[in-house]
Amino acid sequence: MNHLWSQLVVNTVYRKKNKQAQLTPFELARGLRELRLNVWRQVKDAVLIAAGILCAGFGLKSFLLPTKFIDGGATGISLMISELTSFSLPVVLVLINIPFVLLGLIVIDRTFAFKASLAIIGLALCTAFFPFPDVTHDKLLVAVFGGFFLGAGIGLSVRGGAVLDGTEVLAIFLSRKSSLTIGDIILCFNILIFCVAAYLLSVETALYSVLTYLAASKTVDFIIEGIEEYTGVTIISVKNDLIRKMITDDMGRGVTVYRGKRGYGKSGETYDIDIVYTVITRLEVSRLNAAIERIDPNAFVVRNSVKDTKGGMIKKRRLH
Repeated sequence: MNHLWSQLVVNTVYRKKNKQAQLTPFELARGLRELRLNVWRQVKDAVLIAAGILCAGFGLKSFLLPTKFIDGGATGISLMISELTSFSLPVVLVLINIPFVLLGLIVIDRTFAFKASLAIIGLALCTAFFPFPDVTHDKLLVAVFGGFFLGAGIGLSVRGGAVLDGTEVLAIFLSRKSSLTIGDIILCFNILIFCVAAYLLSVETALYSVLTYLAASKTVDFIIEGIEEYTGVTIISVKNDLIRKMITDDMGRGVTVYRGKRGYGKSGETYDIDIVYTVITRLEVSRLNAAIERIDPNAFVVRNSVKDTKGGMIKKRRLH
């Protein structure tokens, strides 16, 4: 049974033209290993997204909604619309995020858009049906801890390959069309939201909402390593050519290849090797890690934070 399943997996992954061909033990083992990696990745992502939904739902229902505070981004817009109209928050959350999800389909990929859709719908259902307790009415505690749990939910969802707030997708898209950074766009977007909140709600509510946003932002920074807008990735692997092709062909990102030397052992023996360097957005880190793991689990990968970039493939989408 395992042998037949291995053949199915390998044939599916590598799309062999001759499906009756006998597979070597190495190909069977490789197919099973890739299956295990894919299953483990999907389970881990699902757990992170589910935990993110619960954290964000707790922050909304137990802290922000009872005191009528808002947050930044699409969530803040949803909270403000729900407060000023008779529309329920779950419905508004889904409707406001639909354009961002569709944009994510264009800017990133279908997998991200699918996960983001499930995460946003899950958050809407969570706020509609989960009986979270009303914790406190102290405004300062509400602003700080409401932002903390909401930020924790957003951060966990991003680590799972999805988003609960589509503002970042819009910021990535606009940054590729202009000289502004993602951080600048998000900041301007949120300043506009809080100015509108000060006019339509009250200045006090807007000021407390700024505290909520700051708490949420710092929590997201804490949960997601390399939270800066871009991440530089240096990859040292004997299968550097396959990794380079994966980054350029599958992910549509540019690479720089350095010629270097790799050394090991007490004698300091060295040999030449190509070093691959690329810059990606934080939403693509999980996808790149999984792809590298499939190609070469022994690859040496170094990630570092990049505040901003100019030119290259990072702000351009490859044309198919």
